[in-house]
Amino acid sequence: MTPGSRLRELLAGDPFIAADCYSGLTARIVQDAGFPAAYMGGHSTSMMHYAVPDYGVFTSTEMVEIAGRVAEAIDIPLIADADEAGESVASVYRAIRRYERAGLAGVHIEDEIDPKHSVWDGPLLPVPDLQARIDAAVSARRSQDFVIIVRSNEFQVANGGGSGSLDEMIRRAAAAAEVGADAFIPTFATQEQLTAISAEVELPLGDYQGLTPGLQFTLFTGWGVTAAAHAHRRIAQHIMEHGTLPEDFAGHGESMAERLAERRGWTDQTEYDEVIRRWADRTGRPLRTLPW
Repeated sequence: MTPGSRLRELLAGDPFIAADCYSGLTARIVQDAGFPAAYMGGHSTSMMHYAVPDYGVFTSTEMVEIAGRVAEAIDIPLIADADEAGESVASVYRAIRRYERAGLAGVHIEDEIDPKHSVWDGPLLPVPDLQARIDAAVSARRSQDFVIIVRSNEFQVANGGGSGSLDEMIRRAAAAAEVGADAFIPTFATQEQLTAISAEVELPLGDYQGLTPGLQFTLFTGWGVTAAAHAHRRIAQHIMEHGTLPEDFAGHGESMAERLAERRGWTDQTEYDEVIRRWADRTGRPLRTLPW
């Protein structure tokens, strides 16, 4: 079964959460916590790896490279934020091919124009151009398993370029379905708006909030990188001021030994230890007992 087919099973089943990750380790943690899918947001990944804002300056090439490492680290399907997937239909076509080849289950592309979310108060992509973008993405995939999700920011008036029109959101959802989108994200839709969209468009709907009625999936993002950044700053500041780790470094009453045991699980250390042990035994080399 391919990553995409596993994601399609989720889209056809019970509503689910794809949880925030931005690295192989955080994806492994999401999987270990029991989530059925993982999600790499553009903001989280660009912030963690490049310390740049989500203005469209984080390129498809950079995202594909990181997403491929993340997909390799987990067994659950990975969805990535592909933003606009490039500045032309040709670059969208190539980007989708690379995302699929990297082992992802699917991506979402959106109707923004770069530099999105910035001080520029630009409009959303016109519907004909949005359909051309989606068509390029749908045509690029080598397998029908790979999932193309379309996101519209029509309801984001303050920082997304939208007008807030429900009729326009429905028009964009219908346009996406017409050219082969597999799911649709009407970003920050209310429950009433979700009901209206569902009545007009037969696509699974997603969002970035809790699993409210009408949503088939939600993409929880941003919390992981924010928590990690604050924790890193707090500990770094404590070391700078006191020269030692804070007393509550382990957290939640865990000992350092328990933390090291977690690391063993998250990095497949036991599996690699066994590979090395068999090599040492076969070749007569000595072994040692590790303290972690």
